[in-house]
Amino acid sequence: MAIIVNMPRLSDTMEEGTVASWLKKVGDKIEEGDILAEIETDKATMEFESFNEGTLLHIGVQEGETTMVDELLAIIGDEGEDISALLNPTAAVEETTPEQTEAPVEAAATVVEPSTASIPEGVIVVTMPRLSDTMEEGTVASWLKQVGDVIEEGDILAEIETDKATMEFESFNEGTLLYIGLQEGDSAKVDDLLAIIGPAGTDVSAVAANFSTSTVVEAAPTDTPKADAPVIKETPKAAAAPVAVPNTTGRLHISPLARKMADEKGIALNQLVGSGENGRIIKRDVENFTPIAAGSAGTAKFVPTGQEDFEEIKNSQMRKTIAKRLGESKFSAPHYYLNVEFDMDNAMAFRAQYNTVPDTKISFNDIIVKACALALRLHPQVNSQWFADRMKLNNHVHVGVAVAVEDGLVVPVVRFANEQSLPQIGAAVRDFAGRARTKKLTPQEMDGSTFTVSNLGMFGIESFTSIINQPNSAILSVGAIVQKPVVKNGQIVVGNTIKLTLACDHRTVDGATGAQFLQTLKGFIENPVTMLV
Repeated sequence: MAIIVNMPRLSDTMEEGTVASWLKKVGDKIEEGDILAEIETDKATMEFESFNEGTLLHIGVQEGETTMVDELLAIIGDEGEDISALLNPTAAVEETTPEQTEAPVEAAATVVEPSTASIPEGVIVVTMPRLSDTMEEGTVASWLKQVGDVIEEGDILAEIETDKATMEFESFNEGTLLYIGLQEGDSAKVDDLLAIIGPAGTDVSAVAANFSTSTVVEAAPTDTPKADAPVIKETPKAAAAPVAVPNTTGRLHISPLARKMADEKGIALNQLVGSGENGRIIKRDVENFTPIAAGSAGTAKFVPTGQEDFEEIKNSQMRKTIAKRLGESKFSAPHYYLNVEFDMDNAMAFRAQYNTVPDTKISFNDIIVKACALALRLHPQVNSQWFADRMKLNNHVHVGVAVAVEDGLVVPVVRFANEQSLPQIGAAVRDFAGRARTKKLTPQEMDGSTFTVSNLGMFGIESFTSIINQPNSAILSVGAIVQKPVVKNGQIVVGNTIKLTLACDHRTVDGATGAQFLQTLKGFIENPVTMLV
């Protein structure tokens, strides 16, 4: 019997997965425990074992493709088994119950027919256009036409404020403006009713009252409309070429968008000829502007240079999850930052002496991780975690160490770091970093941190701030060791210092608590021998 294999949840935060590679192909014999595929999760690329045996009959997600957790990944069954019912369950139902197929079709038709039939001939429903790729709703900044006005194709109906800019909205139809669905300052979702155009005197009250987005969608043309075109009930005519219109008002008429575009392109407004109503300068006039050659009435020639170029890179599962979790942390946790500068002379001497021991090598980062772990043991409030209904004060210390990888950032965890020796911490961090860059860390190795250390000192960064790795309450940002003049015993001497920034969640860590933690940390880092006592 065929078995559906769904996209597995390979980590606690995984919501979707990408097939990095298939290790089996359709027709292969599968034994229990065989590796079917490598799945890229939000944290690592992991091998996915089969818990069943049989023949691989179907692959539902190709290499490089992504699907949600619990969606169809593959089908395993007996060789030659018919799996069409599993691939198209709807068709299977229709085949077994043919007598039921007619009624639903008729019911679906009746949903659309009354609304479509209620629209008089020649009437066009104009909906809120999608004027940018991210636009979900728009606000009418101003109407340039009123009910009763005659509309020509290409006339500017209104100025629409989107999520990115205020843009002119041209009519792709002609007729009389019979109805305005949104007043100036009102907002509506994309595809909601904006206006109705049609023959003069037509009663469209019923159309406006019974409007729904399905009315327009059912009758919309099959061709995909332009980003700046309204969704309408009939195919728009080809846009007419701009025609210069004399300005009869005696003053400069220009839309805000056209003015902004002209300023950005360095075009003098007196060089532009408007093709809008009463000679109004609109967006297309700026776009179609042909500069006057140098020497003609002394006007400078406008010569655009350069070419826009870009490359689109598909977001990896890791990158999408990092973006989601950091966004949630930054905008939900009230961050504040404490900045300190520590003397590193003793730490440098301590490290140099420690590394004289055969087969021993520790880094400054290892010293800082160990110092943090010991200080956290004495300040459990900084070692805490925030949840919606409670605060968790941890008595154990698991320090996450941020590691940069190609797709972003991972945070493997040094468990019980306060109980580990400096060489043990160093060995663990080096192992984590190496396997992180090859995506071989397991989810368990990246879960459970109670505090995080992020070090950019090796890149020459002197000071920076980090976003808290929730549900933790704090993260320490570590800069580079810098040689500089310092005052010691009243004398200016050459010293070595390091800048640290502690980001705290104010819901769990008060300012004084964070400051006390840093004072304890200062004692361990500036006198590292105390960590060995």
